[in-house]
Amino acid sequence: MNVNASIRGQHLVEADEYFVTGESRMSRMFGAQIDRIIERIDAGLLSGSIEGHLPGGGVRVVGGRSEGPNAVMHISSWMLFPRLWASGTVGLYRSWAMGEWSSPDPVQIFDLFVRNRASLGDTARAHGLTRLANYVMHLLRRNTSLGARRNIAAHYDLGNDFYASWLDPTMAYSSALFEGDEPLAEAQERKVRALLHRLNLKPGNRLLEIGCGWGGLAEIAAREFGVHVVGLTLSDAQKGYADARIAAAGLSGRVEIQLCDYRHATGQFDAIASVEMVEAVGQTYWPVYLDCIFRHLKPGGRAAIQYISIADNAFESYARSADFIQTYIFPGGMLLSEGRFRSLADARGLAWVDHRCFGADYAHTLKLWRARFDAAVEEGRLPKGFDARFVDLWRFYLMYCEGGFRGGGIDVAQVTLIKEK
Repeated sequence: MNVNASIRGQHLVEADEYFVTGESRMSRMFGAQIDRIIERIDAGLLSGSIEGHLPGGGVRVVGGRSEGPNAVMHISSWMLFPRLWASGTVGLYRSWAMGEWSSPDPVQIFDLFVRNRASLGDTARAHGLTRLANYVMHLLRRNTSLGARRNIAAHYDLGNDFYASWLDPTMAYSSALFEGDEPLAEAQERKVRALLHRLNLKPGNRLLEIGCGWGGLAEIAAREFGVHVVGLTLSDAQKGYADARIAAAGLSGRVEIQLCDYRHATGQFDAIASVEMVEAVGQTYWPVYLDCIFRHLKPGGRAAIQYISIADNAFESYARSADFIQTYIFPGGMLLSEGRFRSLADARGLAWVDHRCFGADYAHTLKLWRARFDAAVEEGRLPKGFDARFVDLWRFYLMYCEGGFRGGGIDVAQVTLIKEK
């Protein structure tokens, strides 16, 4: 996969070349079923409503039974509905990209579908052969040692200049933890310190960071806590940035950034940190990830993990298909089922303590990221090579995720795992 194509990010925009998006002949024969799809959406929206402006000028309101977001949707083509039915959120994005629907605030649409996930059931998930085909394609991108390197490159090697154009100066690409209306950068550092304080670190301790990003946590850990850090990444771009960052801070003697798969890490550590990396592991490798934590922690050592989860009662349906994020943004990705993951940790003698959720903070983080991204586009600060299709894809991604956290179907949390002595 060439992430340095003439149009940067093209490999993500064109993910539908391999995934079914509802454009087949069968989808085009769906006309008789459109009313049925709309009725299912209407019946499933128990809270909130959608005011749909239909092709030809009609208006129909679905839902509206109790309080919730009141979204507006302008539909210019009936093909939206067979695409949604055939391939779920993959088809929803493809239809939006083709101009078949729009909204003054798409976040509310995504919020509604997530908020009403139980009553909507599989209405917004792929069906039939489309579901099977997309699931098989997702399996082909699973996170083997080779596959993980390729999947990480697809996302993070879009370039440091791309991420720097819209992330805050900390270069944190995970949920912040806010107190009041403080700036994003301060809230990001608050998140890092909250995670590190879970570890009971002492000067001279050895800390392993699984998924070190651009080096922000490693810098704070070494400078403020006096520990020695080994940070792992699979991204060449991230390693280069992190090395330069640590050198500029005068901390090269305390921090080592390794281009290394977590499965190949070596050594014993007093503590382990991992911020929103486990979503790139995949369900098949959750036991391997937790074995790694247990193996590299000293007896009585602590691991602090920040992770994104999907509601346990929605996980089975989610795991049987490939959604928009897995198709276009994070190949090989998989949100956690907290209950399943915790059971695996318990079985390995990793005590699960001090669990804290803060999904609303992620929704706010995503809103701020989108504002910064839009400003970068408007002011011409986005690096050259990203075309309008990619810009639209990334904007949809940020809105889609924000809606998911606002609707409560996904959450972010920090937890401490303690290795039994």
